Amino acid sequence: MSTVMEIESALAKLPIEAQREVAAWLESKLWPETPAMLAGIDDAERSLSEEGGIPVEDVRKNLRQWIAG
Repeated sequence: MSTVMEIESALAKLPIEAQREVAAWLESKLWPETPAMLAGIDDAERSLSEEGGIPVEDVRKNLRQWIAG
């Protein structure tokens, strides 16, 4: 059995909250926060509060068109 399969098996036996803790830890290792990322999030929050957003209904209606560009 591979190490990955052993880890997957062990994770499946953990309570869901423990699985979430492992997922959060792994995410922080794979995608650590950087100053640029935090600045981008700050800019997005500022833009959203100043300019507003797009209603989710509009996003659902137009998503395929936006992706196809």
